[in-house]
Amino acid sequence: QVELVESGGGLVQAGGSLRLSCTASERIFGSEAMGWFRLAPGKEREFIAVFGWNGLPKYYASFVKDRFTMSRDNAKNTLYLQMNSLKPEDTAVYYCAFAGARTSGNIYRESTYDYWGQGTQVTVSS
Repeated sequence: QVELVESGGGLVQAGGSLRLSCTASERIFGSEAMGWFRLAPGKEREFIAVFGWNGLPKYYASFVKDRFTMSRDNAKNTLYLQMNSLKPEDTAVYYCAFAGARTSGNIYRESTYDYWGQGTQVTVSS
């Protein structure tokens, strides 16, 4: 059972930056699909970014492209999400997701991911 722990959320003004981290309790080999989703009040959980199987390519939602950058450090079993130019509409709980042993699936769908972190709150004030 892989445990994922997110950190790095907080309160930031519009235009500011945050870096989220997600650390796995077990070794990540770099070939599994792993990424970020978010859940805003009154909305469904939405896809942000993911490393597809075998680490490449990276996929981003259109609404975060050029503002958010995802990276991973396999040696540290950690996934990162650098968020710049934050907007009030980015306010949400951010979750990392890990597909585990799955080797295929729709990367944009929650059901593809077997493991989820507890989430970290990001609040962007105007």
